Amino acid sequence: MTQVEKLLKYQETDEKLLKLERDLGNSNERKNYVQAKSFLTKAPEKLDALEAKAVELAALVSELNKKYAEIAETLSDFDHIDEMVDGGADISFYKKNVTQISDRLKSIKAEVSSLTKAIKDADEEYQQMKKKTIDMQKQYSESTEAYKKLKESLQIEALAVKKELDALKKNIEPEVMKKYEIKRSERIFPILCAENGGRCSKCGSELSLAGKEKVSSGSVVECDNCHRMLYKGV
Repeated sequence: MTQVEKLLKYQETDEKLLKLERDLGNSNERKNYVQAKSFLTKAPEKLDALEAKAVELAALVSELNKKYAEIAETLSDFDHIDEMVDGGADISFYKKNVTQISDRLKSIKAEVSSLTKAIKDADEEYQQMKKKTIDMQKQYSESTEAYKKLKESLQIEALAVKKELDALKKNIEPEVMKKYEIKRSERIFPILCAENGGRCSKCGSELSLAGKEKVSSGSVVECDNCHRMLYKGV
């Protein structure tokens, strides 16, 4: 059996291991586990932020209410406007002041109303987030157990495949095996492919003249485009 044939046999077996890895990675058990874990990792920070926002908004409302009371109190200066007018005071001046104060009070009242609504919304969001956190804690517990069982089940199969790979590896040149493992870690698969008419059978890129000569002589070359290992096709 040639080195290419041995490597193809190794790759065929390695594909079984890759399938097990993909089955685990794409499983609903893992997706649910990752989703719950990610949510719970961010939840405390989100809850703290919502609580801090509500406290800040409440402080603003308190400050505005205080300001409202102070400005409203200035209106008492105009309680005796009739007497001031009778005394010859310029009523237009006082009317202007009263209008400005009233407008400012309306503006503050609108701000308070808007902030009060924002506080209510923040509280509702906080309560919803808290409820979802509790639900996610349950999902995390259940999905962790389900993911663990699936992982253990697939690991039993994976160990059997790895033993087979270890046996096959002994018959492959170390340098060739090293290149294969590097490409495997880069998630390139299949790694070893036949050339087809001087081109890579996977990406279609044409080999250089030197590459064509090497392949023709029985050597394995690397595709300049997809970096797969190419051998002479039939």
